[in-house]
Amino acid sequence: MNIPDKTPELLSPAGTLKNMEYAFAYGADAVYAGQPRYSLRVRENEFNHLENLARGIERAHALGKKFFVASNVSPHNNKVRTYLDDMQAVIDMHPDALIMADPGLIMLVREKWPDMPIHLSVQANAVNWAAVKFWQQMGLTRVILSRELGLDEIEEIKQQCPDMELEVFVHGALCIAYSGRCLLSGYMNHRDPNQGACTNACRWNYQVHEAKQTETGDIIPAQVDPSQPIIQPAPGPSQQAAAHEALNQVSKDDLFLLQEKGRPNEYMPAFEDEHGTYIMNSKDLRAVQHIKRLIDIGVDSFKIEGRTKSYYYVARTAQVYRHAIDDALAGKEFDMTLMDELEGLASRGYTEGFYRRHVPSEYQNYENGSSTHTRQQFVGEVIDYHPDENRITVDVKNRFAVGD
Repeated sequence: MNIPDKTPELLSPAGTLKNMEYAFAYGADAVYAGQPRYSLRVRENEFNHLENLARGIERAHALGKKFFVASNVSPHNNKVRTYLDDMQAVIDMHPDALIMADPGLIMLVREKWPDMPIHLSVQANAVNWAAVKFWQQMGLTRVILSRELGLDEIEEIKQQCPDMELEVFVHGALCIAYSGRCLLSGYMNHRDPNQGACTNACRWNYQVHEAKQTETGDIIPAQVDPSQPIIQPAPGPSQQAAAHEALNQVSKDDLFLLQEKGRPNEYMPAFEDEHGTYIMNSKDLRAVQHIKRLIDIGVDSFKIEGRTKSYYYVARTAQVYRHAIDDALAGKEFDMTLMDELEGLASRGYTEGFYRRHVPSEYQNYENGSSTHTRQQFVGEVIDYHPDENRITVDVKNRFAVGD
């Protein structure tokens, strides 16, 4: 086992300059952001203006931190044609690395800017040590491993590739598709997730309708009144139990149609095999309990997902994972209260993902497609400090009182 001779990096998302500042203030060593045209975050991205990107990189370096630019789109020819010209201004800002997935764009960058560090994006689906060695031979300095890997697999990759930096996701949203290579949004409303335009169709409300097959092979609703589904969305535990019971009463040979709540009379066939029917909407990843093991393995960077999340989310996740990393390096036992701290953040429920296989907790959230939180409230942001008066100025977000 390779023990790193340096502290692993804590890498936080930066959808805005403000989020970046909070990430650094609460313990992040580096942040990542992307240009909308060439990354997978078109919406809610403050770095669509080059001056903001330049300010972010300059500010990070002034603080002794790092700034990585995501350039991990799966480009069609029109984007390949403009890529090098558009990226020249970004390269001139001296980001610490580009996060890339497409072999063609990687080739172009290696040819034009051979000294520019490149990190392989999770979108490239590196799941074995041979793939990591390949990208190392191509001149890349880091590989962001696929979320589908277990702890033992990550350890074997590090043993086989000890000189290659490895980065793993430890917190945030999980895509139902293999490392984010999803076509659902494109199918549903022609918004390509691999071009940064994902509409999170996996999080929408779907109803289940019993179906039948006609003599011509068409699958149509079996009910007299197709507006009445056999299974309604389950908003709470009791309703969810009823939904499960209703499904159990349905024959395994029955056909089903899915209908999205906002698209009446648009039906999609759903098929069931011997393993069951797979429903979407993954819970969020939370791997803070595995930080010590990942450090022992020799992982170089711990990544938090969330470029579209609030600055409160960015600050709190950085704070919790900074605590976990520092405790692990100091030889302390894992602090279970960190799990509770993360429970207070908006989430779809938590899973440890694929780090351990065959654990009893479910990977999917069948109750709610949006983030919820009930245990903590963000009450305010300190926007000014007056040390001579022993006073602070707070931008109040929720009601609070003396003693809270």
